[in-house]
Amino acid sequence: MSWGTELWDQFDNLEKHTQWGIEFAEKYTKFVKERSEIEINYAKQIRNLSKKYQPKKNSREEEESKYTFCRAFLVTLNELNDYAGQHEVIAENLTSQIITELARYLQELKTERKSHFHDGRKAQQQIESSWKQLESCKRRFERDCKEADRAQQYFEKMDADINVTKADVEKARQQAQMRHQMASDSKSDYSAYLQKFNQEQNEHYYTVIPNIFQKLQDMEEKRIERLGVCMKTFADVDRQVLPIVGKCLDGMTKAAESIEPKTDSNQVVESYKSGFEAPGDVEFEDYGQAMKRTVSETSLSNSREGKDKSTSKSKGKLWPFIKNKNKLSLKLGSGPEDFSHLPPEQRRKKLQGKIDELNKDIQKEMDQRDALTKMKDVYIKNPQMGDPTSVDPRLTEIGQTIEKLQSEVQKFEGWLAEVEERMPSKSDTHRRSGLYETQNSTAVSNNCAQNRESPDGSYTEEQNSETQVKATINPPTTSTPDIDDEFDDEETLPTIGTCKALYPFEGHNEGTIAVAEGELLFVIEEDKGDGWTRVRRSEDDEGYVPTSYIEVILETNAKGAMTYI
Repeated sequence: MSWGTELWDQFDNLEKHTQWGIEFAEKYTKFVKERSEIEINYAKQIRNLSKKYQPKKNSREEEESKYTFCRAFLVTLNELNDYAGQHEVIAENLTSQIITELARYLQELKTERKSHFHDGRKAQQQIESSWKQLESCKRRFERDCKEADRAQQYFEKMDADINVTKADVEKARQQAQMRHQMASDSKSDYSAYLQKFNQEQNEHYYTVIPNIFQKLQDMEEKRIERLGVCMKTFADVDRQVLPIVGKCLDGMTKAAESIEPKTDSNQVVESYKSGFEAPGDVEFEDYGQAMKRTVSETSLSNSREGKDKSTSKSKGKLWPFIKNKNKLSLKLGSGPEDFSHLPPEQRRKKLQGKIDELNKDIQKEMDQRDALTKMKDVYIKNPQMGDPTSVDPRLTEIGQTIEKLQSEVQKFEGWLAEVEERMPSKSDTHRRSGLYETQNSTAVSNNCAQNRESPDGSYTEEQNSETQVKATINPPTTSTPDIDDEFDDEETLPTIGTCKALYPFEGHNEGTIAVAEGELLFVIEEDKGDGWTRVRRSEDDEGYVPTSYIEVILETNAKGAMTYI
């Protein structure tokens, strides 16, 4: 159906309808604009969220990267950041493909609509003007006809009146004839103009107005079609990013599926394993044996007080990582260069990692040195390419750097060998009863090690503090039979001095004796270089204790008298 033929008399309604159509297009443009702003704000919030939960650049980040669930979360954050980028793409495409294009089209649409309705009003004014002229001709013809009738009647009256002169009758006749002529002319004009008006009116309603309305109809259909295209684009903009959004979601799913609980739980062991053994059984202390208590009271006046005090202290020393949190911690990332603040297992891993890192640096410097050497050879063979001596300063600098790095490697390898030597091996674990009985064969001979470690081989940040958490030493597996033989074959030995226990020692192994911190004992055999000193509490209570755990004061007349601290 055509607006020109069906709506020929609905000019005003068509004007209102087309104006409403433009307003609707403007409303849809505003809708898309607001949707674009929502997408931008959403993308911004998603990016801020991803940035907020990104791991900070510190030592903790290195620890977190070891766990699969932390790596999966990091992948999720990165994918979420890419996901936010797709929403920014949506906003950009909505702006460029819909908002900008639709705004430009609306300006053109308004101009076209204004032009069409201007033509329509002009045609309407023309037909109205013709109608007015037709009405004027009609009224003039009507007036002339009435005037002609009145003139005819007046002539007939004058002609019938015998008292009127012949001249007056003639005058009335001429007047009537003139009026009839005017009426006849008006009739001719009216008839001609009526024919003209009908022709114009026919052209107006069947040609001019239909053409204008058809243009308006075409304009409206194009507007509706354009809105349909924009609505389709609105959906396509989202559909275009779906593959990438799907990849982002697939990446999140894959990251979630990569989480391995067993691996993470094993990583906890790798991160926090100290290398110490669990404490052994606590010995029964029989306070009912009067002999031991009497001897202790008569020979050493403060032994009971020291025993009670040390017993209360030793109870808190079974677990070295609980009581003294400020001095010994499994927290990684800070401490001295040799990582002496860490437990053995963690220290070994840190030292090995440092050695690997230094070796990589050495290899990098060596590669650079090789490259410069080749460059120098090229310069020697082709002097025009460069001066060979210009490379020498850099080669010297690299050589010094390599020497420095190699010395660092040797230093860390020495520490690593020291740690591995102190760590218990699997072959002799059956000869140890607990955490507090591991031997440190180098506690006396290696002064460097004593400066960094407590006598028991524990790792603390403060040195030689009685309040530190300590782990005791085991005698070596080869020395236990010797101790047994000595106790079986030798007679009672004389005392050669006294000693004071600096740290508690449980003495679970055969041939050793348990001592409390601060307890005074008699020395009956000095250290022979194996790190053990033989002491006596009473005639029937003697044994070996670690030399590094006691302060020995030998009698001046004793052979080789000296003090061990």
